Amino acid sequence: MPPIISIVGKSDSGKTTLLEGLIAQIKQRGYKVAVIKHSSKDVELDTVNKDSWRFSRAGSEVSAIVSPHKLAVFKNLEHDLEPQELSRFIDPDCDFILTEGFKQSHHPKIEVHRKEQGKELVSPPGQLLAVVTDEKLDVAVPQFSRGEIRKIADLIERTLPARRGEDRGERLDI
Repeated sequence: MPPIISIVGKSDSGKTTLLEGLIAQIKQRGYKVAVIKHSSKDVELDTVNKDSWRFSRAGSEVSAIVSPHKLAVFKNLEHDLEPQELSRFIDPDCDFILTEGFKQSHHPKIEVHRKEQGKELVSPPGQLLAVVTDEKLDVAVPQFSRGEIRKIADLIERTLPARRGEDRGERLDI
């Protein structure tokens, strides 16, 4: 399984923007990266009255739609899945899994912080790998500005070495 790191922070702190930069930087280094976004709200991603939606409504546990360049799988869940569980659905050739959210997971976290949102962080200290912030904080982990994408990617690469060249293990067929 690829190593997992979670990008966390309060709403509108800049998590998605940071992830966009990290994805590009990690790809430039020759790695394959997967991203999983967590939403605390139940969202409907399938289009109403389209075939895959109709299959799910008819009772299919899993429905998928595939085109020449994309695959979307819709699976009914009984509970909210953790990143570890979700990693079974990720392409086994990926070197890293980055997540947005999953504040409660046990995986290492990089927290995105904005001064105007207060000094309190959402990550437990033992899981905090770094903070991306616009002010100096009293924390015992590296702190980066939003523009230091290369340095943040360096930290990820050093801390969570990718599985390049390792045995990828079994794959879950969807």
